Formats: sequence, C-alpha cells, structure tokens
Amino acid sequence: MASPVSVLSEEESWRLLASVPIGRFVTTIGTRLEIFPVNFAVQDRTVLFRTAEGTKLITAIMSDRVLFEADGHTVTDGWSVILRGTAELLQTAEDIAVAERTQLMSWTSPAKRRYVRITPKEISGRFFTFDQTQ
Repeated sequence: MASPVSVLSEEESWRLLASVPIGRFVTTIGTRLEIFPVNFAVQDRTVLFRTAEGTKLITAIMSDRVLFEADGHTVTDGWSVILRGTAELLQTAEDIAVAERTQLMSWTSPAKRRYVRITPKEISGRFFTFDQTQ
C-alpha cells in the first residue's frame, strides 16, 4: 500500500503554490509569533504580497527570517507548501514595476500600496492522500 503522505519536488511545490490565491505569512516580533492571511502571487520563485503600513509591514521589515505557507485540497487529496526565507519591502521604481506585472490586486479598501517580496532559502511540500474507507 502506498504511503498517504509523500514529499513534493521543488518544481511541484512551486507549481502548487502558484495555483492558489491565499497563503499565510508568519513573522516574529521579539518572541511573539505573528501570522497574517494574505493574497499573493508567485514571481520568479519568490512570493509577492501587498500590504499597507502597520504590523504586517513592520514585522516583514524587521524579521530576519520569515515563513510562508499555502495549501489546497480536493475531496480525495491535499497538499501543503512551506517557504522559509527573508522578506523585503520593494522600494525602487524598477522593483515595483516588476512586481506590478503580476497584476496582484488588493482585496480591501483602501488599496494596499506596498509590495513585500519573500525570497526563499528553502521550500518544502507534502502531498496527502485522504483515507476514503472511513
């Protein structure tokens, strides 16, 4: 019998990550963990999200390490991908123009004008086959 959990390749992890619109951005402030749901886009093996001034932006700038997680599922299976890396606020006109090519839109008003790019040092993914006998 095949294992109900398998490790995804890097390519498959990126493909699945790019297939969903919402993920979770995880940072720390001192010893306090913060988690934020974000809509995002994958671009050149990085993750982009938009934000306004506030806790999410401050923690993105101040954290030397961040996590990003997204997942998806059907009735029969599911998957989860985790990135470990660094986050940076995009500031130059050139970097912002490149980010805008993704057409990533704010979901709330007022529009979130800042772009944050997560550059991974590591990506890992798991695929789960659900038990259909229960």
